[in-house]
This record gives sequence, C-alpha cells and structure tokens, in this order.
Amino acid sequence: MKTALVIMAAGMGSRFGGGIKQLEPVGPNGEIIMDYSIHDAIEAGFNKVVFIIRKDIRDAFHDAIGKRIEGICNELNIEFAYAYQELDDLPKGIEKPAKRSKPWGTGQAVLVCKDIIKEPFVVINADDYYGKEAFVKIHEFLVENYTPEKSKELCMAGFILGNTLSDNGTVTRGICAVDENDYLTDVVETYEIKKTSDGAESQGNRIDVNSHVSMNMWGLTPEFVGLLEEGFVEFFENIKGDEAKELKGEYLLPIYIDELLKKGKVSVRLLETQDKWFGVTYKEDKPVVVESFAKLIADGVYQKDLFADLKA
Repeated sequence: MKTALVIMAAGMGSRFGGGIKQLEPVGPNGEIIMDYSIHDAIEAGFNKVVFIIRKDIRDAFHDAIGKRIEGICNELNIEFAYAYQELDDLPKGIEKPAKRSKPWGTGQAVLVCKDIIKEPFVVINADDYYGKEAFVKIHEFLVENYTPEKSKELCMAGFILGNTLSDNGTVTRGICAVDENDYLTDVVETYEIKKTSDGAESQGNRIDVNSHVSMNMWGLTPEFVGLLEEGFVEFFENIKGDEAKELKGEYLLPIYIDELLKKGKVSVRLLETQDKWFGVTYKEDKPVVVESFAKLIADGVYQKDLFADLKA
C-alpha cells in the first residue's frame, strides 16, 4: 500500500530567536531533525515524502534539505513532493483579511496537500524528534485498517508527557483522555507546562507526567483532507467580524480533530509510544538535542552515515 509522510515545515520559530529552526544542524554530518524522521518513516514502510513549506523559504529549504532528501528518495524509490502553505490559499469566496500576516495554522497546512495526498498518511512537525516506535505503529495501523469505507478511522501517537518536556522553558501539549479501548475521547490543549522537581505543572496546577499527550503526529486518511476543507470554511464563519481572530486566529489540526470526535464524525485510536521526544523549541535546547543524537548513534540506534542502512 502507498503511504505518505507529510512534514509541516512552513513555520518560522518565533521562540528560537530568529532563523529557520527546522534547518538547524543537530547530527554529526549536519543532519537536521527532519532527516531522522524521514529515515524512521521510510524504515517503517512509508514510501512517499511530502514537505509543506512556504514559498519564501523554498530556496533555503531546498539547499539545506530538499535537494539532498530528493536524491535519497530517488535512490530508495520513494516518491517526493512539495506543497506550499500560503496566506491567500483560502476556500472559494473567502478573502484574506487585509492586515493578516500570521500563518493560518496546522489545519490549513495539511489542507494544502489536497491535490498531492491520495493515500493514508502520517503528519508530523518538522522540528520534533518522535523516535522509531511511533512511525512503526502508525504505519501498521494505516496498512491494516485503511479502506475508503473506513476512512474516518484515524490514529495518533500518544507520548508520555514526562518524555516530552523541555529543560529550558514551558511547552504546550494536547493532554489526551481515552476510553477502555484506547480510543481518544478528549484532547485538552494545555499551555505553559514546565518541569518541576517532582513532576510537571501548568499555570500553577499539577499535571500527571504519565499522561498521554499529542505531539501533532497523526495517522490520517486522504478522505480526511476533504473534512479539513469543510472545517476551514466553518473556521472563517466563526471568526468573521472578530478583528482579533481575523488577525491571529489559527485553524489547528488537534482542535478540529477534537471537534470531529465530539460530533462522532471520526474515531482516533491512541497508539502509545515510550520513545523520548526532543526538539529545538528554545535556542538552549540545541546542545541537548545534538548530545541526544550522538548518544543514539553511539548506542547503534542510527548509523553515523544516517541512510546507509536503508540503501544496503
């Protein structure tokens, strides 16, 4: 079965102190976090790679990763494509608010793939390292469960909160509730989560570090992209006339999926992963991430020549 890896790489990191944080080298040969995600996805069985970027970062992105990854994909017989997230790529009849400069969010990011994605896919953030286990579990779920008749059966990698915290500041996580069969019942976007000496807290409230959280790693179907288009139209209906939301409101993938869950329009199976997340949310995170990849290579999880094992 054809399955795709979709990487959301259109965002500039406002907390990263300038520059394109997705392009920061973290591996021994200048690899970036995306390289490891692409390796793990291909190893798990995904056979198409789609980058969502903005046209204004196209040249920097192509020079830093696109050209190289395209070459690797050609060698491994993996399909490769770009999709472009632009402010004025809006549903028919909707005009961009004149003063809007902020991107529309992750829901629109996936929606711009509508003419490229014709197969079940996993979508991830460009600047998060997810580990191998989640790619394997999501690929297995998509291959075993997807048919057009079951297109509303989705899945999500459920990370353990304690494995996803930064030592250098607060993070936002979608804290998940599931039923007895591990199907998602609720995702609560929780802000300013920070490590404490005995666990974690958000805005003064203690949070269980063993909670499952969403890291924006979803197993989705091509039909779901059609639902995203409907949701984007609804999003604009809801913000119409509210100047603050017209300027800064975002159409976010986890929030829309949660809405669909509440309406019974989709089901989402939570697939637990014990892997430790890491990413470059803050500039101070980078040395830790570099050290983490060095350890993974020393432990034999990856080869120093990252894609050598896939080419063998």
